[in-house]
Amino acid sequence: MSGLCQEGAAALAAAVRGREASAVEVADAHLERALRWNDDVEAFLHLEPEDVRRQAREIDRRIAAGEDPGPLAGVPVAIKDNLCVRGQPTTCASRILEPFHPPYDAHVVERLRAAGAVLFGKTNLDEFAMGSSTENSAFGPTRNPFDLARTAGGSSGGSAAAVAAGLAPLALGSDTGGSIRQPAALCGVVGMKPTYGLVSRYGLIAFASSLDQIGPFARTVDDAALLLGAIAGHDPRDATSSAEPVPDLRQRGDVKGLRIGVPRECFGEGLSGDVRAAVDAALRRLKDAGARIEEVSLPLSVHGIAVYYIVAPSEASSNLARYDGVRYGLRGEGRSVEEMFSETRGEGFGAEVKRRILLGTFALSSGYYEAYYGRAQKVRAAMRHEMEDCFRKVDLLASPTTPTAAFALGEKASDPLAMYLSDVLTVTANLCGVPALSLSCGRTAEGLPVGLQLTARRFGEATLFRAARAAEALLPAYAWPPEPPR
Repeated sequence: MSGLCQEGAAALAAAVRGREASAVEVADAHLERALRWNDDVEAFLHLEPEDVRRQAREIDRRIAAGEDPGPLAGVPVAIKDNLCVRGQPTTCASRILEPFHPPYDAHVVERLRAAGAVLFGKTNLDEFAMGSSTENSAFGPTRNPFDLARTAGGSSGGSAAAVAAGLAPLALGSDTGGSIRQPAALCGVVGMKPTYGLVSRYGLIAFASSLDQIGPFARTVDDAALLLGAIAGHDPRDATSSAEPVPDLRQRGDVKGLRIGVPRECFGEGLSGDVRAAVDAALRRLKDAGARIEEVSLPLSVHGIAVYYIVAPSEASSNLARYDGVRYGLRGEGRSVEEMFSETRGEGFGAEVKRRILLGTFALSSGYYEAYYGRAQKVRAAMRHEMEDCFRKVDLLASPTTPTAAFALGEKASDPLAMYLSDVLTVTANLCGVPALSLSCGRTAEGLPVGLQLTARRFGEATLFRAARAAEALLPAYAWPPEPPR
């Protein structure tokens, strides 16, 4: 493996700014590895080497002219393919958007360009971000770099796998119910969902608008903080974008005296023994380092999956109504407008997307709205109050990120409920709008990564990253996956 592919994002940016390595050299090293690995991992849906090199040459030109391109100078950043990049294919891993080339950049893509990053391809995902294994992609599943027979997680599986395998040092994903943290845990990397509103959703193709949030993947907590710092901040084009100042994510310190609550509801039925053992060991290390570990209870969190799978499909059924074959993307044939709509959606949407549209349409239908969607929103509000009350007693919450390590491809594909339960420990943060981060805390007996999830109060990113840095120093270091068979 090229040494440049083993370097972190901050080190690469420093080397490019200091002319110890050129942006083109960094790009070429990652391109060589990505083009060699991608047939096995299938992390990327779209990667244009010449466009990557063109961006890198521009960074080198600016540095030669005495400019500072920004904190991500020359660093390749992979982009989940539900984020608009001007002129590049943006498919959401769906046939219905296969020919779509957006005429504008998402807000986070604008921020990356301004920070000097090199946009490094579009990564695979579950179609319209609806899934937990990337098996719902219309273009085939992403495979876990630690075991190619297993899932990389979802929906941001391509971004997680790209970072885990060293194909890109950083990546962006979106998290609606765990779609950054769950694949980060299964692939052994850092993945973080910010407070709702901290990062603009402008240019993110919507799944569930009150839940979606864009966040970073990296191999270290420092690099995740670097990427979040580059993309966070107010954007008037997003009505839900917060005007709160971006917290200082560079804070350092130990965990001594930090009050960490461990929700008992996160350690119940369905949690594998290997995951529990790794998380228990991580909590013991935090306690030995001076953290105050105490059991807490979030009784309403047990309803999280039920609430999520009413709210999210309801919002999806509304958001996806725009795909009608008239304005962009696939267009089916039909003798009438209604027939054309039906043919377009029948041909363009996959089975899971159709299932969620049906679920959401039913929950919003006359006679059922209050019984399902209305009641779910009331429980969601109560969950937020319960979470706020909990954070009056503790600084952070700690739990497993996922109930199991990476499962085999196909293992849950025929059982939607089993697949939905992959997110049982992550959906609460989305429903409550709070920030949460997953970092690797150990391995199973089979050598698969296990994730520890840390959750903070709204806009508590500074405390979250400070604690995650300290935890990272106490836990097993990132281990590279084996090279793919040839």
